[in-house]
Amino acid sequence: MKKILTVLLLLVCSTMTFAQDNLVSNTAARTSLSLNGKWQYIVDPYETGFYDYRYKELKETNKDAYWNTDVQANRTEKKEHGYVDKYSLEVPGDWNHQQPEFLYYEGTVWYKKSFDILKGNADQRYFLYFGAVNYRADVYLNGKKLGMHKGGFTPFNFEVPQELLKEKDNFLVVKVDNKRHADEVPTLNTDWWNYGGITREVKLITVPGTFIQDFVVQLKKNSTGKAPDKEVQGWVKLNQAPAAGETVTIEIPALKFKKEIPATGQTTVLNFKLPKVQLWSTGNPKLYQVIVRTKHDQTTDRIGFRTIEAHGTQVLLNGKPVFMRGISIHGEIPQEMRRAYSEEDAAQLLHQSIELGCNMVRLAHYPHDEKITRLADSLGILVWSEIPVYWTIDFGNAEVLEKAKAQLTEMITRDHNRASVIIWSVGNETPISPERTAFMHNLLIKARELDNTRMVSAALEVNYSALNDKNIIDDPLGEFVDLVAFNEYLGWYGGLPDKCRTTSWDTPYEKPLFISETGGDAKGGFHADSLTRFSEEYQEWYYKEQIAMIKRMPAKFVGISPWVLSDFRSPKRNNPLYQDGWNRKGFYDDKGNKKKSFFLMRAYYDEMKKKYDKK
Repeated sequence: MKKILTVLLLLVCSTMTFAQDNLVSNTAARTSLSLNGKWQYIVDPYETGFYDYRYKELKETNKDAYWNTDVQANRTEKKEHGYVDKYSLEVPGDWNHQQPEFLYYEGTVWYKKSFDILKGNADQRYFLYFGAVNYRADVYLNGKKLGMHKGGFTPFNFEVPQELLKEKDNFLVVKVDNKRHADEVPTLNTDWWNYGGITREVKLITVPGTFIQDFVVQLKKNSTGKAPDKEVQGWVKLNQAPAAGETVTIEIPALKFKKEIPATGQTTVLNFKLPKVQLWSTGNPKLYQVIVRTKHDQTTDRIGFRTIEAHGTQVLLNGKPVFMRGISIHGEIPQEMRRAYSEEDAAQLLHQSIELGCNMVRLAHYPHDEKITRLADSLGILVWSEIPVYWTIDFGNAEVLEKAKAQLTEMITRDHNRASVIIWSVGNETPISPERTAFMHNLLIKARELDNTRMVSAALEVNYSALNDKNIIDDPLGEFVDLVAFNEYLGWYGGLPDKCRTTSWDTPYEKPLFISETGGDAKGGFHADSLTRFSEEYQEWYYKEQIAMIKRMPAKFVGISPWVLSDFRSPKRNNPLYQDGWNRKGFYDDKGNKKKSFFLMRAYYDEMKKKYDKK
């Protein structure tokens, strides 16, 4: 009987999303003090404020450490650092675009912000929350280290002891280091700009002593049949176990639904029927206000209810086949050469995608700002979300695997209530080897442990030296993913576009097949004949041949996300006439102008939309 109970518990847990221990989710619904705005900074390439002259980390109380006050106790005290308004950076925001001397800078910058706060009652708790800092962040408040975080694209927070907070002149310092290392995620070699800084919002969150740390409310798999009531599963996690007899209440006012459930320890499992719910879809992105309440706390979120699964060789949204008219996106605003972070930035990227005819976006190659996934919820756009396990990761290093798992956990924890997110991707273009396949398989297992209500995948790579007319995607990782996705650049990296005329693609896995990237460079406004590389005409020819080839794909083909929505910055692209530090594969150029290929892709997507609307 004990074995049976253990198995049942594992089955229940496998359908849930269990958050990391200390991350407070759904922070938009919390009382908070914004710490965005101007921060003073010190550029410290030698890390003088962190190490002594023997290169040993300074003691916390060392007055020369840059996390300690820069104000002289008296005129005889030696101070060799200082924070002044003359040297200020906007937060959120990368440092690269804010000052010319920062364009290529990789190293340490110290950020400092002073703030006041009106403290509440004694049982209140405070968390300092960062949407993202690239890459390593060491955080200090009033001379005390709160903690360190690695990972440039996922949220983290540190609890702030109430006794450490002052009502006036709190001295907050963040050491930000964006240097690349061989044993980090991502690693040394990437095809995008290494924007450094505090790139997403910062806030001080206030919660009661016992609070709702995280929750999941989602439809159970296979619950989209004809029955009017839909089965919901999930859980509510408190920061600590409640007192005996306390309850958790779930309320959805628009459905006149309210259910009180006995709290069963720190995590209470949810399982109930939801009447007359409208399912979230790309054509009807219905969101409901969901209120979660306990004796001491309340939080709310706008949630859509839908199911997504790979069923045989199809992808089913709410039980119906869907063709993903996608586009890959970098989290970047090209016309300003900066990292995207605001609601306006999210609107630009998603509305450009809609104009192209997309119903899906691949957010590459790292988790994007939360504002874009929330807006995708409202607009009815499907989302592929990915961690930066990219190219030359140290796949044999157990510590690197743990770093990747941490970023995967933080990504899923933040967005597990977003109806738009349908795919968790564990990486891109990773070279096949036993170590790599074991590494990636471990990540896929972790993703399913955290959330098995969505598909898991990775963007696989094509070996162009082995190309022939019939190409089989037979990567061993295909055995473990739900969606077999691959990147192909036939006509750009492998021959000329007319090679597509005799080429076919398939996979031995009886699973949906998806092209996660394809594309060729074109400098906006450069016109020539179709054989001239980097011309809009060459890119137009490329997509003409690609689309014709795609139309011959096997029945298991379920969509494509071409590379890429807009031109983006990359230090690897150094043709002085056509690239000049830009990857030029965008349908939009760096000024926001449409290239000729845009109209070809939109016409194909219009055709596919009409085809699937009839089903």
